[in-house]
Amino acid sequence: MIGQKIKNICKTNKVKFLINDDPILAKKLDADGCHLGQKDINIKEARKIIGKKIIGITCHNSLLFAKKAVESKASYLAFGSFYSSKTKRTKHVADIKILKKIKKITKIPIVAIGGINSENYKNLLLNNANILAISGYIWNNKKYKPLEAIERLK
Repeated sequence: MIGQKIKNICKTNKVKFLINDDPILAKKLDADGCHLGQKDINIKEARKIIGKKIIGITCHNSLLFAKKAVESKASYLAFGSFYSSKTKRTKHVADIKILKKIKKITKIPIVAIGGINSENYKNLLLNNANILAISGYIWNNKKYKPLEAIERLK
């Protein structure tokens, strides 16, 4: 199964293995946790399935979603899209202000997502993002191969 292969790659590279949108699959694969969007199963139900493992919550650009996720004991909060992205269509645009507001109410790690590249990633890190979710810049980069793109982020 491809999930098991990916889990093994993550383990070899000491990277957390999270399943998107599906706590049942996360349990089946014994993943490190899962990520839930606003239209997915709620965090309380996900906790019943995967227990104390990592559960991250998409908050888009909403302080209300973030507060609910904090109350529900989310492991991390994800915000975005911060920049325009071709990877995934998004209806929600987040800005730096939301990162500053969130840091005032919680110490839960903050993930920034959406259009992040070597030109703009530092601004997110300097403004309270703890983790960056970067996909298109690495995998769909016409200028750099994936490892070269990653090197440009160091």
